[in-house]
Amino acid sequence: MNVFDPDNKAAKIAVTDCGENTFAMEPLVLSGGSRHRASLNDLAVTLAAASFGFKRSLPPSIAASLADLVRAMNSYYSNLIEGHHTHPVDIERAMKSDYSADPEKRNLQLEAKAHVAVQAWIDGGGVAGHVFAAASLREVHRRFSDMLPGELLSVTDPDSGRTIQVVAGEFRNDDVRVGRHLAVSPGAVPRFMARFEEVYGGLGKSEIILAAAAAHHRFLWVHPFADGNGRVARLMSHASLLETLDTGSLWSVARGLARNAAEYKQHLASCDAERRGDLDGRGNLSEEALAAFTEFFLRICLDQIRFMENLVRPDRLRDRILLWAEEEVRAGTLLQKSGQVLEAVLYRGELARGDVAQLLDFSDRSARRVVSSLLERGVLVSESTRAALTLAFPAALAARWMPGLFPESTERA
Repeated sequence: MNVFDPDNKAAKIAVTDCGENTFAMEPLVLSGGSRHRASLNDLAVTLAAASFGFKRSLPPSIAASLADLVRAMNSYYSNLIEGHHTHPVDIERAMKSDYSADPEKRNLQLEAKAHVAVQAWIDGGGVAGHVFAAASLREVHRRFSDMLPGELLSVTDPDSGRTIQVVAGEFRNDDVRVGRHLAVSPGAVPRFMARFEEVYGGLGKSEIILAAAAAHHRFLWVHPFADGNGRVARLMSHASLLETLDTGSLWSVARGLARNAAEYKQHLASCDAERRGDLDGRGNLSEEALAAFTEFFLRICLDQIRFMENLVRPDRLRDRILLWAEEEVRAGTLLQKSGQVLEAVLYRGELARGDVAQLLDFSDRSARRVVSSLLERGVLVSESTRAALTLAFPAALAARWMPGLFPESTERA
């Protein structure tokens, strides 16, 4: 685990605290007596089994390459929910510091790159064991915001028209309204986040799976930062599921939420509602709405696992890759027998460079030429000139190799 101090030396200003009681965001978890607990527990068990089975089905090297693509996918969809569209290929270019000359597109590339970098930090254990800690969430926000251009570090208050600066890793100093929901006063944010950490940080793994949706909404309900709350909430959800379900970062809830954005936002709005009578739990907010969002959230997760599992089935993935390679060979952009190298890497997980000549029945020189062309196309990667070859999943080939991963309208041939 990385140790960090999220407090910076920015000047502190007096903020309004209206004295709200943290009971205002209860229930933070579904009550033991909820009529939805049994069915949701069954769904959580199914989700855990599916996530474990999917990860176990992939060779480690293939899983690592797939996780790289999923990070770009997660960035694409999470930012898309906020209305920021960055082409997947442009995200990949940003990771190589290849930016657009258009300032607006460049800014969105930097935003996407920041998201990928923060998720990579999370995937590497950056917040392991402390996913719901206020300090961890401030660090996620700080890391994300520190990589953003200045143009993306301000928001406009729709009521007053005043421009509010976003301070990386710092809770907001201003009141905020999201739709019909007036978030807690800025001075109350630390108290609410302390309660948030106390409840969600004290749950066991099985309970966290069930509470993932609740934590997602309650974080947004508090709205602790001036901006970036949606991205931080989805990164938090990713981190909690990474730890509790051992996802291996092989699938993303963000894709499912973005593809069901209207329903996602409607559930969030419904969860803002106060309790509707004595049959709706004992907290201040509606437990029925929270249960409905929990079911929606868990089913989205399960759907994404099944989608990815079907997408990378070895036989289907092999057919798509070999068809692409065959077309490239005919077009003269790849050398003969390139497909055999890709097929071997796919099934073995990795391929020693010295084995290529024997595999293809080529001379060492001809084998090196085949490998070089595949490396140049970005479909193979290697840590060094002597290291084994592993498969890569370039965003530019997502439409051919991984159809449906991104919306068809965003893909390039």
